Amino acid sequence: MKSIDKQINIINRGVVQICEENELREKIKKNKPLRVKLGVDPTAGELHLGFTVVLRKLRQFQDLGHQAVLIIGSYTAQVGDPSGRDKTRPQLSVDDVIANAKFYLEQAGKVLNLDTLEVCYNGDWFKKMNFLDVITMLSKSTVARTLEREDFSNRYSSGTPIYLHEFVYPLMQGYDSVMVKADVELGGTDQTFNLMVGRDLQRDAGQEPQVCITMPLLEGLDGVRKMSKSYGNYVGISDEPKDMFGKLMSISDELMWKYYELLTEIPLSEISKMKDGITNEKIHPMDVKKNLAINIISQYYDEKIAINARAAFEKVFSKGNLPDDIPEFNLHTGETELNFIKILTETKMAPSGGEVRRLIKQGAVSIDGEKISDLTIPLPGKNEFVIKIGKRRYLKIIK
Repeated sequence: MKSIDKQINIINRGVVQICEENELREKIKKNKPLRVKLGVDPTAGELHLGFTVVLRKLRQFQDLGHQAVLIIGSYTAQVGDPSGRDKTRPQLSVDDVIANAKFYLEQAGKVLNLDTLEVCYNGDWFKKMNFLDVITMLSKSTVARTLEREDFSNRYSSGTPIYLHEFVYPLMQGYDSVMVKADVELGGTDQTFNLMVGRDLQRDAGQEPQVCITMPLLEGLDGVRKMSKSYGNYVGISDEPKDMFGKLMSISDELMWKYYELLTEIPLSEISKMKDGITNEKIHPMDVKKNLAINIISQYYDEKIAINARAAFEKVFSKGNLPDDIPEFNLHTGETELNFIKILTETKMAPSGGEVRRLIKQGAVSIDGEKISDLTIPLPGKNEFVIKIGKRRYLKIIK
C-alpha cells in the first residue's frame, strides 16, 4: 500500500468533507484493507456521469488496496431515500429493484473492478427482522433529530406530508454499515445525515464508527441543477460516443474544471497549467474542452472511438457540415403540412409535446437553417429536407 500521506492526498481529491480525517489516518495506519461502503438504491436503469463521481472515489479506494463494498438497497429502495426531496418518493417493487440492480451492476463495472468488489443486498438482513427488531432499531433515533434535516424541516414547515416510513430510511442505511462493519462510507453531500447515523449505530453496536466521506453533486449540462435524468441535463455513460462528445462540448468553460477534477485522473497540477494557459491566451478553451471529452469517453469506450467522436463533432459543428448518419422520417402520402409535435415525438427527438413547444418557443427548431415559430407549417416544396433540433440533433424528412 502507498504511504498514509499519499493515500490521504489521493482520497482528498474532489472531496467536500471527511469526517473525521484523523480517524481515517488511524484506520489506514493499521495497514490492513479498509472496508469502504457505498450504498445504492437501483431506482433507475441508466447511470450518468453525476453518479460516477462517487463510484470513481470507490474505485480509488480499490486501487489503493482497500475492500470496496457495494450495497444494493433491495429493501431501502422500497422505502425511497428522502434525501434532498421535497416530496415522497414512489415505492418500488422487489421485481423492479432486482431488474434495475442487474443493469446497474453492468454499468458500474465500467468504473469499478468487479473482480474484487463485494456486493451485498440489504434485503438479506432486513427480511430476517421481526417486528421487535424493527422497534429496537427505531429506538436509536428521535423525531426531533430527524427533523433537523433540511429537507424534512422544509417539508414540515410547508405542510408537505412526511410519511413515517421515510423516517426509517436513515436508520436502515446506518444499519447497513453495522452489518458490513464499514470502516468508511461514501456518499454525496445530500447523504451527510444518513452517513452520520451510521456512525451512531456502529457506536451503539460496539463497533468503531465509520469515517464519512462526502462528494459534491455534479451540475448537469445547464450548469445550474445537479445532473439528473429528470432534468434532461445529463450525460449517460451508455450514451453513443458522438452524443457524449456533443453534450460535453456544451458545458460552460467554468464548469469544465469541475468535470476535470471529478471525472478524470489528470493531475491537478496539469489542470492548473491548462487554466493558466487559457488565462494567458496560449490555449483555446475549446481545445481544452475537447481534451476533456476525449478523456471521459475513453473511459467508457476507448481512445480511438473518442477521437472519432471528436472528428464527427468537428465535421458538423466546426465546418458547418451535416452528420453522416441522420435518422430519416417518411411522410405519409397526401400530407400537406408538417406537425412538429407528431413528428418529433414519434421519432423520439423530443419526449413530449410540451418539450416540442418549448423548443420551438426558444427558436431551437429549424428547417435547412430557417428557424420555426409554429407547431405546424405548410409542407416545403422539396422532396427531402433536414430538421435541426437544438444543437446536436438532426432529422431528415422524406416525402
